[in-house]
Amino acid sequence: MLLAVGQVARADGGFPAFLAGLRPEAEAQGISRATFDRETGGLEPDLSLPDLVRGEAPKVSSKGQAEFTVAPQDYVSAKRIAQLADEGRALAKAHAVALARIEKEIGVDAHVVLAIWGRETAFGKYKAQHDAIRVLATQAYTGRRKELFRGELLHALKLIDDGRLKRSEMRASWAGAMGLTQFMPSEFYSSAVDMDGDGRIDLFGSVADALGSAAKQLKQKGWTAKLPWGIEVRPGARVDCANEGPDNARPIADWMRLGVGRVDKTPFQDRLHGASAYLMSPGGTFGPQFLVTENFKVLRAYNTSDLYAVFVGHLSDRIAGGGTFAMPWASIRQLDNAAILEVQTRLDRSGYKIAKLDGRIGSETRLKIGLYQRANGLAVECWPSVDLLAAMRRIGGP
Repeated sequence: MLLAVGQVARADGGFPAFLAGLRPEAEAQGISRATFDRETGGLEPDLSLPDLVRGEAPKVSSKGQAEFTVAPQDYVSAKRIAQLADEGRALAKAHAVALARIEKEIGVDAHVVLAIWGRETAFGKYKAQHDAIRVLATQAYTGRRKELFRGELLHALKLIDDGRLKRSEMRASWAGAMGLTQFMPSEFYSSAVDMDGDGRIDLFGSVADALGSAAKQLKQKGWTAKLPWGIEVRPGARVDCANEGPDNARPIADWMRLGVGRVDKTPFQDRLHGASAYLMSPGGTFGPQFLVTENFKVLRAYNTSDLYAVFVGHLSDRIAGGGTFAMPWASIRQLDNAAILEVQTRLDRSGYKIAKLDGRIGSETRLKIGLYQRANGLAVECWPSVDLLAAMRRIGGP
């Protein structure tokens, strides 16, 4: 049964049948029948959420994560970064003891976990409004990533069944993330820590617990202390944005030999020469470009978006006393997801294979655009622009 916008599945199947089919799996994970029935009884999907698949409608939409729908210069807003950096520096002093313990015991830089807190909930000022169980059940039923959310729904029910959280406490984002640093339910089990030492883990009210837990998650994903997430660079004459991406990673010393230099013209520190890095141009040639390290990949694993990782990395640098980007953002126009999907599809059909045709701009799409522009005598800009799409339609192809 497929639902139209605003339509809700009733007792003839659909959503109720989906929930009923989930009960054996819940019981196998130790969730009591009483908890399952109480928390899912009478539940209806929230079809106003982003990222849902409805009927025969396209699977891409202009609604969804800001990381994929907002232009880079608006997402990494200089004004917003400056405001959060000022707050972050004050909070670094207020929570100095907990942050020092995080750095010593977990090995993750304090400024980074502060930046995650700032990005995720504006240092606790953002209050999520969604009921986590309803959100997760809806996404598991008719979202783009059903299997992921199915598992998260079961973990959320287990949090209740284990007595770790009450349903009333579980206010979540549209994707089910909760707490000061926006943890998914499974992460309450895999990464949460009692950093304030009061005998309980509280990711909603304890700053120490929330930041310590974020640090543990980063460490689990491979964080290296004192390694910069990225360095703003000028690519030079021998390198352009079509050299982007993790598949083109190499030691920073090799990038130096290719003429890539720091944008401020200072030398790379000797200790970084052997560090693996890849070129990353989040706005193509219309904004700052970076050599990004393994720590960038870790930030990206916290929230799978280049812009998210740039935001958090840059905010962490600013909290630590760093300055603004040297290269200003141009006024980049963000195409809607359907137009980006058309660009991806034309690239794919022209032999520039895209692993996932999803209408979202990522490193692979920017790289393949650059290669296509090189091959067709176009300016190499690595961005899905109106002009690029017009050129692709004019050039045609398979």
